[in-house]
Amino acid sequence: MPPASSGATATHTVAARKSSSPEAPDTRLNPGGPGYRRMSFALFLAGVATFALLYSTQALLPLVSADFGVSASAASWSVSGATGALALCVLPLSALSERFGRRTVMTASLSVAVAVGLLVPFAPSLGALIALRALQGAALAGLPASAMAYLAEEVRPKALVAAIGLFVAGNSIGGMSGRVITGWVAQEWGWRAAVGTIGVIAVACAVAFRLLLPQPRHFTPGSLRPRVLARTVRGHLANPLLCRLYVIGALFMTVFGAVYTVIGYRLTAAPFSLPQGIIGSIFLVYLVGTVSSAAAGKLVARLGRRGALYLAVGTTASGLLLSLGDSIILVLLGLVLITAGFFAGHAVASSSVSHTATHGRAQASALYQSVYYIGSSVGGTLGAVAFHAGGWAGTVALGLVAVLGVVSVTLWGSHAARVQHRQTLVAAH
Repeated sequence: MPPASSGATATHTVAARKSSSPEAPDTRLNPGGPGYRRMSFALFLAGVATFALLYSTQALLPLVSADFGVSASAASWSVSGATGALALCVLPLSALSERFGRRTVMTASLSVAVAVGLLVPFAPSLGALIALRALQGAALAGLPASAMAYLAEEVRPKALVAAIGLFVAGNSIGGMSGRVITGWVAQEWGWRAAVGTIGVIAVACAVAFRLLLPQPRHFTPGSLRPRVLARTVRGHLANPLLCRLYVIGALFMTVFGAVYTVIGYRLTAAPFSLPQGIIGSIFLVYLVGTVSSAAAGKLVARLGRRGALYLAVGTTASGLLLSLGDSIILVLLGLVLITAGFFAGHAVASSSVSHTATHGRAQASALYQSVYYIGSSVGGTLGAVAFHAGGWAGTVALGLVAVLGVVSVTLWGSHAARVQHRQTLVAAH
C-alpha cells in the first residue's frame, strides 16, 4: 500500500504547480496595444457627434429668438429641452445596454439622434423645434453612460482616466464644432442651414464610429427586470462617494450651461456688438477643454482626485471673475479658464464614478450623466433668467454659487473620509 501521506503530498504538489503557473494575461485594452487606438478614435468621434448635436442651437439662440420672436429664456428651451430629455432617458437606456450590449445601444442611439438632427432645420415653430430637440436628446441618452461603462469594462484600470479623458475631449471638440461651424454658416445662410450642416457632420461621425469600435470582450449581459434595476440604482444612491460625485458633476455643468447659453446674447449687445460669425469663432476656446480633459489623468496622478477637483474649481472661479470685464480680451480669457476648469472637473468626476462602482457600472454612469445634464438644463434656464434680471453679473453670480457648492461637497467628502478612517482605527483596536 502507498503511504497514507501520498495523497496529501500529491495534492500539495498540484496546488504548488497551480500557484506557480503564470496568471492569465489581462486582455483588456491598454495604450499602445492592439485595438486601443481604434477604440479611442471611435469613442472620440461619438463624443464629437453627441455634443455637436446636443448643443447645435446654443450659439444660435439670438437668431432663434429673432426668427420666432421670443425671449432669451424661451429660446433657451431648444437647448434645455434636449439636455433635459437626455437626463430623463439616460438611466432606462443604460439598462438596455446591460442587456443588449454597450456597442449595440450606442450605435442605435447615435443613429436615431442623427436622423432627428436632419429634421431639426425644418421645424416650423419654436414648439416644434423644442419637441424635435427633446427627441434628439432622448435618443442621445443611450450613448454617454454606455460609453463610460464600455471603457470601464474594456480598458485596464490604470489607463481608464486617460481613456475617459479622450472621450470627454471628443465631447469638447463636438461642443466647439457645434458652435463654431454653426456660427460661420449662420452668418451667411441662417440658423437652419447651420443646424443642418451639423447633422451631416454627425452622420459621418456615426458611420465611422460603427466601423471602428471593437467588439466588446469583457461584457456580461445583465437583467432587464425592473426590480433588479431598482435595487442596483438604490445601491448606487446609498453610496455616499458616488452621490458626492453626482452632485459635483451637476454643479460643474450648471456653471457651464449658464455661461454658454447666455454668452451669445452678451456678445451681440453693447459694448461688443459682435456679428454671429465672430461669436461662433470665439467658441474655439473649446479646444482648451480638449487639452484639459485629456490631461485629467496626469492631474490625478500628480495631485490626487481631490486636488485635481480643487484646481478645476479655482480655474473656473477665476474665469468667471475675469469675464466680468468690459474688454473682449478679459471675456475671452475668462471663457478659456471656465472651459478648462469645467472639462478637467468633469473628466475627474466621471472617471471617479467608473472607478468607484464595482457593479452596475452602466447605471452608475447613467446616474452621473442624468444629474449632469439636469445641471445643464437648470444652468441654461437659470442662466438666462439671471441674465435677464441682472445682466452678465447675474449669470456670473449663479456660476460662483455653483462652484462654491463643489468646494463644499468636496470638503464634506474629505471630512467624512477622515471620520470613517478614525472609526476604522478605533474598531481595529
